[in-house]
Amino acid sequence: MNVRRLIPTAVVAGTVALGLTALSACSAPDAADGRSDGKLNVVASFYPMQFLAEQIGGNHVSVTTLTKPGVEPHDLELSPRQIVGLGDAGLVLYLQGIQPAVDDAIKQSGATHTVDAAKLTTLEDHGTEAGGEEPGHAHRGEGAGADPHIWLDPVKYAEVAEGFGKSLEKTDPGHAADYRRNTDTLVKKLDALNTAYETGLRSTATRTFITTHSAFGYLAERYGLVQEGIAGIDPEAEPSPARIQEIHDVAKKNKVTTVFFETLASDRTAKTVAGDTGLRTDVLDPLEGITGKSKGADYIEVMRSNLAALQKALGAK
Repeated sequence: MNVRRLIPTAVVAGTVALGLTALSACSAPDAADGRSDGKLNVVASFYPMQFLAEQIGGNHVSVTTLTKPGVEPHDLELSPRQIVGLGDAGLVLYLQGIQPAVDDAIKQSGATHTVDAAKLTTLEDHGTEAGGEEPGHAHRGEGAGADPHIWLDPVKYAEVAEGFGKSLEKTDPGHAADYRRNTDTLVKKLDALNTAYETGLRSTATRTFITTHSAFGYLAERYGLVQEGIAGIDPEAEPSPARIQEIHDVAKKNKVTTVFFETLASDRTAKTVAGDTGLRTDVLDPLEGITGKSKGADYIEVMRSNLAALQKALGAK
């Protein structure tokens, strides 16, 4: 994970104050109720939230995302218009603790119609798991050790989907039946994804996988796997010789074959470790954004690609 370029609170506050003055004249007449063209305006902080909003909102919502495709979410910098837009949105769906710039902007913008995905399920601490995960895998801005990567566990993601669906029903009761139906459809897809993972990873030659980005704690716990993070909070950091030796020992002991890297960060660390340990490299996508390099067009497709990659690396039988 890249080191984040955070926007100082004072700068955000000043930006919002100026933005409210400069941009209010550009707001649509119906901005007060968070609508445009008859649709509820929903702002999503980054891709996993965007996917939920689009799937559940369907034709009744207009979804915009604060994080453009290809931008590492943790490095996000918000424009004045984006910050002001939070206050005008009909609903803001975000995940507190993973994008401090968004957390700060929501506070400073005075946005009241917000849904924090972190409050729709239970966050856990995967920072010091048995199996070698390096201590200190708490993202800057999180609670003590809280792991925000809940969307990589289909079961927890389904819990978030259900909670957001209820928020949409309450915000826009005229379309509640459609939101409920769309939520049920998505949850069924996530249940099927969970079953595919349970079945596909039930019997493997090893239960340990190595990744540059320690984002898969929930996934590992759900399916009885062990995540070995190389650099913890920064997948592009150069691992120390001692850590490479640890990874080498873990790989040899647990018959690990692959070092995983992600699509939105450099593969340099993965190749360094793989070269030093005689392992191959492959992609395990933390799904923080969809780009042309993604192995799938949406969350479900990429998660199934991740399953195939894990099956290959772990020697699924």
